[in-house]
Amino acid sequence: MSSVSAPRRAARSQANSNADPKAGSSVHEAAAPAPRRALHKGQQTKATIVEAALNLATHIGLEGLSIGALAELTGMSKSGVFAHFGSREELQISVVHEYHDRFEQEVFFPALQAPRGVARLRALFDNWMKRTSIELDSGCIYISGAVEFDDRTGPVRDALTASVQTWHAAMRRTIVQCRECGDLRADLDDNQLLFEIHGLILALHYEARFLRNEGSMQRAIDGFESILARYASPT
Repeated sequence: MSSVSAPRRAARSQANSNADPKAGSSVHEAAAPAPRRALHKGQQTKATIVEAALNLATHIGLEGLSIGALAELTGMSKSGVFAHFGSREELQISVVHEYHDRFEQEVFFPALQAPRGVARLRALFDNWMKRTSIELDSGCIYISGAVEFDDRTGPVRDALTASVQTWHAAMRRTIVQCRECGDLRADLDDNQLLFEIHGLILALHYEARFLRNEGSMQRAIDGFESILARYASPT
């Protein structure tokens, strides 16, 4: 058997050595899309898991997430879910990032269509209120996360605070633009105004979601208008 196979191996070796290198590379290039398809499928699977995790976290919080619960929700095995994240902490961070991306898409970016000044600040608040009206029935990752991780350290808390600070920075820039274009007083304390607007949203969640007080949405809207009137540039 070896005396027959040896010449065949030699013949194959000679054939390979005489082959056009470009032809050989084209074979590899043709096979290349397979890993890309697998990667794309993996990304889709991961997105499905994150979607399920986000929906779950809005109701039970980030700390309520578990690999087992998501495996059951998505119909996957625990090892299949674990393979995409590696740890519960990584899963939680992915949920925070996904929530932040959606927050930007729904609240921040649409407001950029409004002209700079109070019109844009009002658009930001209006969009924020629209999202809040939905979250009153489910929950806000930023608020529940602040309760869960306020006295902790670690990557999940860092991801939460970074997301909120990014949003605050966008609001602060808009407030500065309001001053610069003369819509609000020149001596305005930007951080104070941001604090008051953010306080309205936090109060709304507490009043409407926890206490279930009727009229909370309108009181938040009236509060915002009162803030703008108080800080308006004198004419």
